[in-house]
Amino acid sequence: MLNYDIVIVGGGPAGLAAAISAKKHGVERILVLERDKELGGILNQCIHNGFGLHTFKEELTGPEYAGRFVDQLLEAKIEYKLNTMVLHISEDKVITAMNREEGILEIQAKAVILAMGCRERSRGALNIPGYRPAGIYSAGTAQRLVNMEGYLPGREVVILGSGDIGLIMARRMTLEGAKVKVVAELLPYSGGLKRNIVQCLNDFDIPLKLSHTVVDIKGKERVEGVTLAQVDENRRPIPGTEEFYSCDTLLLSCGLIPENELSRELGVEMSPVTSGPLVNESLETNIEGVFACGNVLHVHDLVDFVSQEAEAAGKHAAEYVLEGKKAVGREIPIIATDGVRYTVPKTINPMRMEEEHVIRFRVGDVYKNCYVSVYFGTERIIHRKRPIVAPGEMEQVVLKKAQLLEYASIDTITVKLEME
Repeated sequence: MLNYDIVIVGGGPAGLAAAISAKKHGVERILVLERDKELGGILNQCIHNGFGLHTFKEELTGPEYAGRFVDQLLEAKIEYKLNTMVLHISEDKVITAMNREEGILEIQAKAVILAMGCRERSRGALNIPGYRPAGIYSAGTAQRLVNMEGYLPGREVVILGSGDIGLIMARRMTLEGAKVKVVAELLPYSGGLKRNIVQCLNDFDIPLKLSHTVVDIKGKERVEGVTLAQVDENRRPIPGTEEFYSCDTLLLSCGLIPENELSRELGVEMSPVTSGPLVNESLETNIEGVFACGNVLHVHDLVDFVSQEAEAAGKHAAEYVLEGKKAVGREIPIIATDGVRYTVPKTINPMRMEEEHVIRFRVGDVYKNCYVSVYFGTERIIHRKRPIVAPGEMEQVVLKKAQLLEYASIDTITVKLEME
């Protein structure tokens, strides 16, 4: 059996940043396990710019951003294994993995960091009527085909879902010579960043139809066209609103799901809202010594935030390995309510937190001229005006340790939206 202090599952942006951070904080024996043939994760196929503005204070493409972290990993001489699939993690932190060269591996870790990222919601989860012809792709698959394999999936395209990958692929397919007819979105608002709507749709005159969905797919061998219909407030198609678009390709951009099969098998407690682990202020799950960060925890909109979160996870995992579990203080639950869907973390221990701690959250709808409020018990501590908040953009509030220690007797922290 191999022995390491920290084993990180996933060699994408979260795994790389966590490994580098753990090394900086004094842990020597670190191993990164990556199932793909190279490090960098999904960033390798994200050749558009817009990455790194927070982390490096300059605009980079996805591969450039990943490359910076890969260089740091190599410089720090951190071990990694490629083409290695993790099959199982036991509660006493024994990782079973396999690759072609070494066969089945058993690795004993003192701490584990989960950084497996997320996957796309498949067509099967969407229940679209019609045949299953060629020409239906998830937006991420199409992105890989165009950017890495050099294939153009189709010439006339309809995109269902206005998540960031769908918006970016509308622009990408247009630049490659395809005609994007329309982007349809089931919800009355887009799930993507505002800048992507402007840069990827408006700049290329691609229409966005909100409160619309695909109700039929025409074609047996290959997609020949799709029928869109408007939906009511219950997301049911409204008869008489159908519109037919001829196309040879349908791209699905209908959300991302954290990749947590290993976490569930391990017994990690999961959030029903994010489908990711519930963690404390140290990004530690309910299994002692198992940490989670990045899109496996909750889906982020900016990779810079993934890196920040992963650095914190690496630091806390290193502290756990070097100092053991800090049992001091008590866990205060954070309650998300009134428009706030969830918070990360779910609990906070003032004795273990840094001087300041960022609470990240998403809202459940578009709200204008509202206030983000934080209550310690029944007392309102933060009341910050926001002209607009939307589900596509992650929000955050900063809690101060000194403030929390002043309120020694509080039993809950509540994050909510208020209209006044």
